[in-house]
Formats: sequence, structure tokens, C-alpha cells
Amino acid sequence: MSVNTTRLSFIGLLSSVVLVVAVAAGHSAPAANPVAGSPVAGNPGEELVSEPNQVGSKNSDKSEPEARKEAVATLAGGCFWCTEAVYERMRGVNDVVSGYIGGHVKNPTYQQVCGKQTGHAEAVEIYYDPSKTTYEELLEVFFKTHDPTTLNRQGADEGPQYRSAVFFHNDQQKAEAKKYIAKLNAAGEGPIVTTLETASKFYPAEEYHQDYFARNPNAGYCRAVVRNKVRKFNREFGDKIKKKGE
Repeated sequence: MSVNTTRLSFIGLLSSVVLVVAVAAGHSAPAANPVAGSPVAGNPGEELVSEPNQVGSKNSDKSEPEARKEAVATLAGGCFWCTEAVYERMRGVNDVVSGYIGGHVKNPTYQQVCGKQTGHAEAVEIYYDPSKTTYEELLEVFFKTHDPTTLNRQGADEGPQYRSAVFFHNDQQKAEAKKYIAKLNAAGEGPIVTTLETASKFYPAEEYHQDYFARNPNAGYCRAVVRNKVRKFNREFGDKIKKKGE
């Protein structure tokens, strides 16, 4: 059984258990609370041409001065459980949201994305404080904690949804990513297959995907894969780990 099949089976079982518990408690399962920035209208699977991403929509409840202090980066480096777990530990990062981007279907589901039906990549939106960390530092961590030389694959996870991609929100991010990739290729660390794509509509993934490693540290995939990514970050970027209280 592939790792991806194992992930789907585990999630299907988890969803069934949640539903049974809700019914036994005498009430229906609560409607999922939409993650900030998620679309309100539209049905899963509805065809849609990619829309421009509303940068900062996640921060709609913040005042303008607060919003201006925060920047966003969107990166895809294989399973978003891994990428999310890494950046949640990085100094200067305020929040990380797992989701889907770069496809042609509105409100995609995890099953659709894993079924290669939508064109989306599993990705994370990283909300960070530019006064504490830089976009270049985010890129440095990104390229060190996944394999940017394998096309549409990370370990046993295979398919276009696991592609290595930088979804840039402006020309500056595009230029920095392009420069960083050129540096890696010049250093003999390539060929780098990471794509540079305009940040289109980002759809936050289902709630059970958010903070997955923090909630399920002993799950099989977390023990076998995610934990190693986190260990590598801790080993390579000790000076970038958040301190208590940050």
C-alpha cells in the first residue's frame, strides 16, 4: 500500500469515527467552521478558472496597521503536513495554513486533489513578520527541507499535487525565487525542477489537516516522514527556531 493510500485510509477512518461520536452524543456533526480566507460560496468540484489570490484575506479581522506588518508566502514542497510542521517552528512566522493552490476546480476536496482531478498542489500559506525573518530565509528553509530535484514527487508521495513550486505574490518574490534557484543550480545542487507560478486562489484544506503534526505526532506518517523533516530543520536551522513565548 502506498503512503498516499495509507493517508487517505487513515483520514477516512478518522472522519467516520468523528461522525459516529457526534450521532451518539445526540446531535448532528457541527458544520465545519471555514478557515479565515476560505471561500464562502460555491460547491466542491465546481469548475473555475484560477482567481487572483486575496493576499491578507486571512487577516481580515486585523486592523490595517497590524495587517501591514505581516507578509505572506505560498510554497509547495510535497505533503503539506510536512511543510506546515517545519514553518510552524520558524522564528518570525505567525501562522501557517495548509491548503490547495494552482488548480482549475473551485473548492477542491482532499480526495479530488489526491485523485489528480484538479491540478492543485498541496501547499502552505505562511504569514510572517518581515522584521523578524525574510522571504529569502523562507526560501532557504524551503529548499533545504524538501527535494527540489524530483519532478512531481517527494519520497513515496507521487503526483502533480506533490510538485515543488513557489507561488509568488509579486515581482519581488518571483525575482528572489528565480535568483535562489539559479544559485542552487550554479552550486551543482540541481537541476532544480521547482516551478515558479503566479499565486492564484488559495483554498485552505479541511480542518483536520490544519496543525496535523502537532495534533497527531504519533500517527504512522508523522513518525515515518514528518518527524524527520522537523528534525532536519532543527539540525540545519537551530538559529531560526522560535523561542518560548514567540
